[in-house]
Formats: sequence, C-alpha cells, structure tokens
Amino acid sequence: MTSPFYTAEHDAFRAVMRRFVEKEIEPHAHEWDEAGEFPRALYRKAAAIGLLGLGFPEEFGGVPADQFMRIVASQELARAGAGGISASLMSHTIGAPPIARAGRAEIKARVLPPILAGEKISALGITEPSGGSDVANLRTRARRDGDHYVVSGEKTFITSGMRADYLTVAVRTGGEGAGGVSLLLIEGDTPGLSRTKLKKMGWWASDTATLHFDECRVPAENLIGEEGQGFKIIMQNFNSERMGMAAGCTAFARVCLDEAIAYAKERKTFGKPLAQHQVIRHKIVDMAQKVAASQAMLEMLAWRLEQGESPVAEICMMKNQATQTMAFCASEAVQIFGGAGFMRGIKAERIYREVKVNAIGGGTEEIMKDLASRQMGL
Repeated sequence: MTSPFYTAEHDAFRAVMRRFVEKEIEPHAHEWDEAGEFPRALYRKAAAIGLLGLGFPEEFGGVPADQFMRIVASQELARAGAGGISASLMSHTIGAPPIARAGRAEIKARVLPPILAGEKISALGITEPSGGSDVANLRTRARRDGDHYVVSGEKTFITSGMRADYLTVAVRTGGEGAGGVSLLLIEGDTPGLSRTKLKKMGWWASDTATLHFDECRVPAENLIGEEGQGFKIIMQNFNSERMGMAAGCTAFARVCLDEAIAYAKERKTFGKPLAQHQVIRHKIVDMAQKVAASQAMLEMLAWRLEQGESPVAEICMMKNQATQTMAFCASEAVQIFGGAGFMRGIKAERIYREVKVNAIGGGTEEIMKDLASRQMGL
C-alpha cells in the first residue's frame, strides 16, 4: 500500500521491526503471557535494532525518528498481539523523556545510555492509590533534608514497576495543586523502596506494581527540571504517549481483523466457509472500515505534529477513536471465532482482555473527552 507519509527509510525500518517481532516476540508471546513476564534479554535485542533509542538524543545512544517512525515501531510491535510485552518493553518511552528533556547533564550522561542500550529499565511513577490521572493533587511527598529529598508515599499501576532500575517519580515538594509538584529520579535499589506485584485482567506479560516509598533518601541532584515544575514536564509527555497508544490500538484492531478474515475463510459452518455468510462479511467490513478511519486520522495528526502544530483536542479524540476501534474489532473477532475465540492462546482473545487498559491508561476516555472539549473552548 502506497502512502504519502512513509519514505524508503520508514519501509526499511518496518522490515527490520517485522523480522524482530516474528523471530523474537511472536513465537513466545503466549508462553510469556502465561508466565507473567518476559526475559530481560529482550531489551538488549530491541536496543540492537535501534528500537529503544527512537527519538532520543544521539549523544546518549538515541536514533533520530519522526512521528511516522514511531508509528511504525508501535504498529509492528502490535502484530504479536501481546500488549503486555509492548508496554513493559517500551516503558522507557514515558519514563525517560523527562530525563532527556529536563535532567541535569551528568544525570543524562549516566542514566540514558544504559536505558537505551537495554541494560537498564526505566519506568514512570505518577498514579497513586488515592487518584489516577489527578496529577495536580498527588500525595507522595518529598521534603528537602540537606542535599537529599526524603520521599514517602505510594504509586500504583506502574508499568515495569517490579524490575525498573530507574523510576521517574512525581512528588509533592511544595504546597497544594500543580505548582507543588516536582519530578525526581529514584534508583531501584534506594533503601526504603519496596514493591508489590499486581495481578491484572490483561497485559499479563507486563510487569505492573505498587511502589512503596518509606523515607527514601534521594540525592537532590536527581531532581528533574526545577522544583515545582514537575506538572509541566509531565504534561509534555502526554501527546507522545497518547499518539503511541493510538498507533498501537489501531494496529491491535487490524490484527483482530486479519485473524478474523483468515479464520472466516477456513472455518466451515452449515456446509460453507464462514466468510460466505452475509452476516460475517458485514462484520468484517465494519471492522475494516473502522481500522481504515482510525489509521487515516492517526497519520494526519502525525503529519500535523511534524509541521509543528500541537492539536491537543484531536490527539485526545484520536486516543478514544483508536481504543473504541480496538474494542469493537476485538469483540467482533472473538464473536467470529466463536468458542475458539474464548480459548487462551489466540491473538484475538489476548487482545480482547487488553481493551480496557488502553481505554483507561494515559487518561481515561472520559478525561480525553473533557480535555478535548476544553481545548475547543467549551
């Protein structure tokens, strides 16, 4: 399929990504999902093809990448139909950008190279048990004590939380509201830090945890940006996070579509293939229509971002469009598979279990609508 948005360089990277996913992820996806984790060695393998460095500064091992290169990465990873693997493997894409953007020079030089080389794991700690996306009212506190901050509180639903070596954590260093929020880099072996593994509906292969900070002493030099500027830095992360989620969700929907088509051609009922039943053909066309619409919206927004625009309202709507498309296609694919769709081991079943985490993570569907409406002046 030709497209005005992808160059020969994008196509070459897509081929590399496809080989990587077919060899290193797809054959093991079910096994890793059942085991609840994947090998740490996968990070190094991903780094070797340039995946982990996409969009990060070259001086730290990064690789130049535009919006479309990121779409290629997200959508090729989704072909394995294993969102939990993608989420943890790429947790540095939300944990490390604040470091690259606002960290002190010596912190960047020490922390970013091993993350981008797949030697260390980076995670972001924002959500708390008392509130999810209400960043301005977080409660984890960091009080200054000489040349350290002393951190106490909890974070939950943290992707890569159990084995992250570096945690980018939102803390309250000042008064109430957004102006009292700062970001700290907290290392995984800090005394007073403990972790509790969480069991989930989906994303089984993803390491997800609650983090407990009990008077953790963190060097003041680990402050990311200025004190009280954490909220702004966090907000800068959201466009890229939501675009990445939208790209992945649209691709997961396409995986469901492709699986449903293949099964409908092969499976026979009432003396003919499923695909020859009008009701099944209509389901497949509905799926294909939604995937095509979502992909077109995604690529147009990516182009606008490349032009220097910041279409926040549309990005919020894009995330909802993609997660709704994923939900529809996953449901219809399982329906087309029938009893086989209820059995563990096929991609459509795994994706069906992962629908809700995408509609919640990165800002719930309701928050996306509210933010979009405010951007529209309502």
